[in-house]
Amino acid sequence: MNRLLFLLTFGATGAAILLALGVWQLQRLDWKQTLLSDIETRIAAAPMDLPSAPEPLRDAYLAVQAEGTILPGELAVLVSRKNIGAGYRIIAPFRTQDGRRILLDRGFVREGDREAVRALGPARIVGNLHWPDETDKFTPAPDRATETWFARDVAAMAQALDTEPLLLIAANATDPVLTPLPVGTEGIPNDHLQYAITWFSLAVVWIAMTVYFLWRPRARKSGEAT
Repeated sequence: MNRLLFLLTFGATGAAILLALGVWQLQRLDWKQTLLSDIETRIAAAPMDLPSAPEPLRDAYLAVQAEGTILPGELAVLVSRKNIGAGYRIIAPFRTQDGRRILLDRGFVREGDREAVRALGPARIVGNLHWPDETDKFTPAPDRATETWFARDVAAMAQALDTEPLLLIAANATDPVLTPLPVGTEGIPNDHLQYAITWFSLAVVWIAMTVYFLWRPRARKSGEAT
């Protein structure tokens, strides 16, 4: 009797925990889908002027427009595009009409076109503000001799190009050689449904194993009785 009670308690507790984790992941899925929908709405909104005092949490993905001048001096962030291969994101300093200097992500250039001359001067940029979180302790330091970077670090890039720590991702083309890489939600992970399925599957297995261990002694006794 004590063994039966232990198995029931252990099995029910384990199943309850696994089911609760599955429900929690479904709640997280709903939260993430709402978040992604909000981001997509912000990205597609009518562009507004650059905020005077942008904040990462408040203004992430904000659709903006700016007129000014693309300045000389740029850095290249090593990236890879599906079906294209290696290349670079070109980050350049941009001076707005009111004299602010910000970072401009002009888009992608193939590896072989990195040294091509790119258009500078007056430009109207439509795009989105972004504060990418791409660096960690394993990210190599940039090669300052060639200005080759291995991840976007807004603060460090701003210091290198003497700009505000503000990155504008261009959605419109600024040069024939460059392909804009506008912001999107594709790179934001949303694996909560898979996690929920995993937890619910484990709960089913746990319940099945509990039933088996509860049934086995009775089956054994029944066999011995016959």
